[in-house]
Amino acid sequence: MDRFAFENLFGIEGFNIAWYGIIIASGLLLGVLLAMHRAKRRGFKPDMILDFLFWAIPLAIVGARLYYVAFEWENYAGDLLKIFAINQGGLAIYGGVIGGIIAATIFCKIKKVPFLTLIDLAVPSLILGQAIGRWGNFVNQEAFGNIITNPSLQFFPVAVYIEQLGEWHQATFFYESAWNIVLLCVVFLLSRRKVKDGTLLSTYFIGYGIGRFLIEGLRTDSLYIVPGIRVSQILSLILIAIGIVMLILIRKGVLKTPSYEGKYLLKQE
Repeated sequence: MDRFAFENLFGIEGFNIAWYGIIIASGLLLGVLLAMHRAKRRGFKPDMILDFLFWAIPLAIVGARLYYVAFEWENYAGDLLKIFAINQGGLAIYGGVIGGIIAATIFCKIKKVPFLTLIDLAVPSLILGQAIGRWGNFVNQEAFGNIITNPSLQFFPVAVYIEQLGEWHQATFFYESAWNIVLLCVVFLLSRRKVKDGTLLSTYFIGYGIGRFLIEGLRTDSLYIVPGIRVSQILSLILIAIGIVMLILIRKGVLKTPSYEGKYLLKQE
């Protein structure tokens, strides 16, 4: 399919709306609505999520871009203006997650909102957004895996046909999307059990880290620290370790959520 949903919009040459952008925007919108719903159920005003987004969206985009540029520096060193050309691609989800966590830290510091409470409200939305966003890779014919030469395996969702190469490749974008859906179900089940704040974040770190580590090893477009060592796999292992440590600290009562009596409580309305 064409990567653009609309080309030369309003008669303006080059003003194109890509399917990738529509898919990402849809994931963002659904994620926001989910977080607002969950915040209200926890006794918080949905406005808290909207206020947080003013910090999260720009910092997530900046983080995703800087992460990608840092490990593809040779492609930008000769023309620094290319760093700002995000319409040409080059955003990394791990950089976006890091940017979002930085945004949450700043927001919670300023608004005096418990960090783990806010993050656990946002974690399901993040997973949902990732699951939806991966379908943008399908439209763009990217983020695929190794070539599949066995005709009996040349079908979706096991494989995806890459038109530019004229080959069938592992549909790694779909593998990750499906993994995220399973992880989302796990997080929802934990949420229903009213686990302690921070549990959903640590579960995300462990669950997504495991899935990304395994799937990244199949991809053909990975970012590398040095030849043979993939950046995302190293970061996945770090996230898994952090998640395990967090769960231990939460269970022992070391990581606690302070009480909150601020303006975002519904009872103050």
